[in-house]
Parts: sequence; structure tokens; C-alpha cells
Amino acid sequence: METSPAILAAIFGLGPTELVVILIILLVLFGGSKLPGLAKGLGQSIKEFKKATKEEPESPAAEAKKIDAGKGGGSN
Repeated sequence: METSPAILAAIFGLGPTELVVILIILLVLFGGSKLPGLAKGLGQSIKEFKKATKEEPESPAAEAKKIDAGKGGGSN
């Protein structure tokens, strides 16, 4: 399920004027040449976050098995 920028803007209560002002501020702060790189990095971050939230969390028992297996051998 993709979320369009228009839906995100509506959620945060931003109109077209506010979005234009934000884009102008970003352009002044970072310059035109850096904006594509920033957008790409933001997109990759969102993609990675979505991927991490879709992964099933491990149960505490499974985590304990990993820890015990990593210790190797028995106790002396």
C-alpha cells in the first residue's frame, strides 16, 4: 500500500501553499544539486523502516536459544 504525498499532506493539515513554502525553504537551505540526493536517502530510509516493521519479532525463547548457542561448550 503506497501512501501518496497528497494523503500525507492532508493528514498533517498542509495545504498547497504550505508545501510550496516548505519546498522553497529546502531549496534555499540545501541547494538544487543536493535535493535529489536527500530525497533518495529519505526514500531508502522509509523503505528500510517499512521492511524492518514487516519482519516478525522474535520470541524471548528464540532469543535465549541464540544466546545459549553462541556461548558454545558447557560450563566448567
